[in-house]
Amino acid sequence: MVAPPPHSDAFVPAESAIKPTALANWLLAVAGLVLLMIVVGGITRLTESGLSITQWKPVTGALPPLSEADWLSEFELYKSTGEYRNVTGPAGMDLAAFKFIYFWEWSHRLLGRLIGLAFALPLAWFWVKNAIPQGYKIRLLALLALGGMQGAFGWFMVRSGLSGEMTDVSHFWLSVHLLTALLTLGGLVWTALDLRRHALGDKRPARLTALAASVGAVLFIQLLLGGWVAGLNAGHASDSWPLMQGRLVPEVSWANGIIWTFLHDPFWLHFLHRWWALVAAIALVIMARKVKLFDRSASSAIYAALGTQIILGIATVLTGVELWVAVAHQLVGALLVVAFTWGAYVTGRQT
Repeated sequence: MVAPPPHSDAFVPAESAIKPTALANWLLAVAGLVLLMIVVGGITRLTESGLSITQWKPVTGALPPLSEADWLSEFELYKSTGEYRNVTGPAGMDLAAFKFIYFWEWSHRLLGRLIGLAFALPLAWFWVKNAIPQGYKIRLLALLALGGMQGAFGWFMVRSGLSGEMTDVSHFWLSVHLLTALLTLGGLVWTALDLRRHALGDKRPARLTALAASVGAVLFIQLLLGGWVAGLNAGHASDSWPLMQGRLVPEVSWANGIIWTFLHDPFWLHFLHRWWALVAAIALVIMARKVKLFDRSASSAIYAALGTQIILGIATVLTGVELWVAVAHQLVGALLVVAFTWGAYVTGRQT
């Protein structure tokens, strides 16, 4: 048999009929699921449900208890936790109340499994169909890895609250868990925007500008503080605005040292989160004004998310961390990350 000449189609991989727009829509759908995950995670935290499932069973844990004996077995495991012995047990928690908190933690974990499948299975299909444009396979695998890390960090977070007399999870692990979710969300949106531009014939990926990186660093600090405030239940440190305990700067004990106070004191962290928000708002407004030169819609999204988030933050304080107000605050915080990512992408396309 004579080998075909070098210019023959036999040497050219078949081009997939699947356009990059399809991949972009898939990633945006996964981003929507991540937003839902953040909402369910907020409800799980605010209802003190996170320690109700004391074991990590990635496969068999997808099914809830199916019999009364199974429920009683799970309840007995929960009774061994410091949270039950020191908080919920003395408060009179019964099996019905346990089923309520178990539902939220189970739903949170189940949604995590579904997101994993919603990403991994289409990724494999697009890969086999040769539909992933050059340069995107590594990026998509990195997003898959981030999702896996998110699940692992979630378990490390839960495990931190199961040792000794702990009644809550570590606020450090909670912030890592939350920030990984937000980083994944931003990565999904950024990659989807790049793929949409690719579908229009512009194959240059956007780059991160110095402005976007600076604003992102300011926003990161605010999100980190928010995770610590949530983990320490520091939202309850004050129910007034703008003063705390009738003072602009609350009374804080520095007896354990500056580092401990900055990392653990709920009053001080509440104060920092409250007023670093002003720094973040100024930075985001500066960025939004720049973005407006190129894309008014992206600029408007930043302004809308920022304004709503500020209002919800104040409302969360004034309502004493009312469940649905606090959940809305967390959701809009995630939407602010989406808006920031959009704005950062727009500026990155102009250079």
